[in-house]
Amino acid sequence: MNVRGGLSDRTFGFLLTLPALALLGAVVLYPLLGALTTSLFDQSLVLPGRSFVGLDNFRTVLDQNFWPILQHTVVFTAGATVAPVVIGFALALALNAKLRGRAVLRGLFLMPWVIPGVVVSFVWLWIFNANYGLLNGLLVQLHLVGEPIVWLGSPGTAMAAIIVAKSWASFPWIMVMLLAGLQTVPVALHEAAALDGAGAINRFWHVTLPHLRGILGIVVLLEVIWNVQHFDMIYVLTGGGPAGSTTTFAVAVYDTAFKAFDLGTASALGALWLVLILALVVVYLRMSERGERA
Repeated sequence: MNVRGGLSDRTFGFLLTLPALALLGAVVLYPLLGALTTSLFDQSLVLPGRSFVGLDNFRTVLDQNFWPILQHTVVFTAGATVAPVVIGFALALALNAKLRGRAVLRGLFLMPWVIPGVVVSFVWLWIFNANYGLLNGLLVQLHLVGEPIVWLGSPGTAMAAIIVAKSWASFPWIMVMLLAGLQTVPVALHEAAALDGAGAINRFWHVTLPHLRGILGIVVLLEVIWNVQHFDMIYVLTGGGPAGSTTTFAVAVYDTAFKAFDLGTASALGALWLVLILALVVVYLRMSERGERA
């Protein structure tokens, strides 16, 4: 079938997508290919020229700091995924019940999500401040601690503090997604289970959870992908410290490129980081295809 002007439907469709494809190539593909090429060279951000070194940059990354960075990234990703999912799921269940003022509560719970990430980071930077922070002030006033705690300056508490801050910013969108899923669960199934003598916990495990398994899996996987790439909150709160205890891939690539001025090593580290992200994206796409078929 031809459209006006003699163009086929396929050609016309391609022309419509051409601007988007050009933007994708200029913004994503070209920088990506450039970074992968740079990973094979010894190149400085401040000095001209570069020399081909092959896979030496990858060997340097794997021999020096790749595994600690991977460990920190996994710890942050796991903590910043599990905590908001649990909180968001609990709030979704509560807001799905017939509570007075639940419409207002939904709006209030969305506030952390709509605030820009850098603003949220500075708010939590003040809360965790060792000298005049809100958290230490409350703990001291309640006599729960004898002296202020340096939350962001200790390797034992810095990562936990970041996970708390990130969870506070992430749980609203998870709550909204799961709340939408809860509203699709047939009420008749709950009523039938209740008539059979099933309590609230049994109805949750055998009625609610099976219906939310698909959307819950996608929500968790999306949160994992975003947390693996997260940068702003970690950088504002700790900058990857203390002693590198909160340095994730995002922070390490930034520091290597713009503080150490080593573009080759930063690109190699970014390429390894990309492999991890692509593996997660493949899992996400397969889960999405299964959901569409179901």
